[in-house]
Amino acid sequence: MAAPICVARIGAAHGVRGAVKLWPFTEDPLAVMDYGPLTTKDGARQFEVTHARPAKDHLVATLKGVATRADAERLNGIELYVAREKLPATDEDEYYHADLIGLAAVNAANEPIGRVLAIHNFGAGDIIEIAPPSGPTLLLPFTNAVVPTVDLAGGRVVIELPQEIEGDDVPTIT
Repeated sequence: MAAPICVARIGAAHGVRGAVKLWPFTEDPLAVMDYGPLTTKDGARQFEVTHARPAKDHLVATLKGVATRADAERLNGIELYVAREKLPATDEDEYYHADLIGLAAVNAANEPIGRVLAIHNFGAGDIIEIAPPSGPTLLLPFTNAVVPTVDLAGGRVVIELPQEIEGDDVPTIT
């Protein structure tokens, strides 16, 4: 069975009636209501979002059984998960981060480069982080030119390392 996928994080309490700020990690923020009860990563606790409305950069949500501000404050920081099989299928050339993390990274000759450590997005597009066997991690653009092949069934991504990255001259320190 696949590891559960984190779809949201509970934030600070909102108001006095038990509402919380909810930070969804789904493409459609309100989709967190479509998966049924959400759980903690270990499955020990379960939460049902009964109502949610968009706010500036998060949702304001009501959780079943959370009726007071004190109850809501105790939930701050809890990550909410859903079983991988409950998520919708992806389109071609579209992947869940969780499906990529841990894959082997190889070059075109199938020689090992490392493992996919994370996928980041700092606002200018997705970045794939590769952890080589030794040395610093590699941060590369997650584009078709740099990552021409994602082979989920084979457990690998093919990386075409750029020969030179324009503007990456190393300054001389004197």
